[in-house]
Amino acid sequence: MRIRTVILAVAAFLMSTAPIAAQTFESIGVSTVRNGGRGLTLSVPMQIALGLTLLTLLPAVIMCITPFLRIAVVLHFLRQALGTQSAPSNQVLIGLSLFLSLVIVQPVFSDIYTHAWQPLEKGEITTEQAMEQGSVPLRKFLIRFAREKDIRLFVEIAKEQPPHNPSDVSLKVLIPAYILSELRAGFQIGAVLFLPFLVIDMAVASVTLSIGMMQLPPAMISAPFKILLFVLVDGWNLVIGSLMKSFYQ
Repeated sequence: MRIRTVILAVAAFLMSTAPIAAQTFESIGVSTVRNGGRGLTLSVPMQIALGLTLLTLLPAVIMCITPFLRIAVVLHFLRQALGTQSAPSNQVLIGLSLFLSLVIVQPVFSDIYTHAWQPLEKGEITTEQAMEQGSVPLRKFLIRFAREKDIRLFVEIAKEQPPHNPSDVSLKVLIPAYILSELRAGFQIGAVLFLPFLVIDMAVASVTLSIGMMQLPPAMISAPFKILLFVLVDGWNLVIGSLMKSFYQ
């Protein structure tokens, strides 16, 4: 996947909340040029500056408007349920979440590249048109997982008119609604993952108390049993497979 495709996805969100950004650049004296009557085009130095600025927002984009959020939350709950403290490490969990997220959103960014970036490079459309076309695949992806209740909440907060169809929902409403929905889904899955390991903790605690082993923490005894159970049922395959399938339903 090309990094400029990701940058365009960030720009699509920014331009959706500020459709007159290009005219603003010109009004404040930013170097711009006219491209054969096709509209305003930023000069090369300004494109580089804008690209570097968008790159600073890339981590937030990856964490919030991709499946990274749900996957990272679930994996964190799983590690807590296993009681392994720092195994796998945060770096491993973040890396796994990142690559799994890229697998899921690769078709979305490919659509953005095909329908927005390539025509823009060829001069067939203006920057604003590219941003508008690039936001369409992103909006379709987010609307699949954003709950209607969360969308209504942010429509009321933003004091916008209720949308008549999904295409009328603006990204400034859709993105926070998607984040809330993903947090809810991640916590739901995490709570379900906790249950079988909680049963093991309760059983071990009852046994240790009944035989008078007061000085040995029950969590220390239950940890090997939880890890053994997780390995025997091929837990990583089940958890990751279920997570990935939840985004394709």
